[in-house]
Amino acid sequence: MTTVQNKLHWLAKVTVTRKATVVDPQGNTVLDALRHLRFDSAEHVRIGKYIEVSVSAADEAEARSEVAKMCETLLVNPVIEQYAFDLQQID
Repeated sequence: MTTVQNKLHWLAKVTVTRKATVVDPQGNTVLDALRHLRFDSAEHVRIGKYIEVSVSAADEAEARSEVAKMCETLLVNPVIEQYAFDLQQID
């Protein structure tokens, strides 16, 4: 367990996708390309973003709160996107 000034280190793996009610033009383009390449089993494609953020926090609750604030302030456009993240303690 690594501590710096009584802080633990955490890695957040954030996945950002468009809300289901929002059209995904990139996803539609990729789906068309897959079908053109004869991947007929492809039915639906959504394109998103993957972001890794390392943070220092006293505990998991504080780390989750900080990552959520980051997402809501900068990393995600809440009008058209949604997010989820996994958090793990790192050494």
